[in-house]
Amino acid sequence: QVQLVESGGGLVQPGGSLRLSCAASGVVLTIDVMGWYRQAPGKQRELVATITRGGSTTYADSVKGRITISRDNTKNTVYLQMNSLKPEDTAVYYCNLARGVMSYWGKGTLVTVSS
Repeated sequence: QVQLVESGGGLVQPGGSLRLSCAASGVVLTIDVMGWYRQAPGKQRELVATITRGGSTTYADSVKGRITISRDNTKNTVYLQMNSLKPEDTAVYYCNLARGVMSYWGKGTLVTVSS
């Protein structure tokens, strides 16, 4: 069993930055892919970024160049550095750990980008 706990959300002005963290407890395997998804009000949950244990990353086109995902395997923690934030980045951000066909989710952290 894996538990994921996100932190770091909050209110930020357009153009500002935030860093989200997600700590995984339980057994984390080398095959696990960790990532961030987000869900804006009235919209479906969408991929933001993923990272493998070896450091390979994928990003949604909408965040490329502004958002960076990283991972500390010694701490079983994944980070999401978000820069140049836009109002359309407002959403609940969810941490995800994918292990084959299994998927674990955190409870989410709210990011609001507003002046």
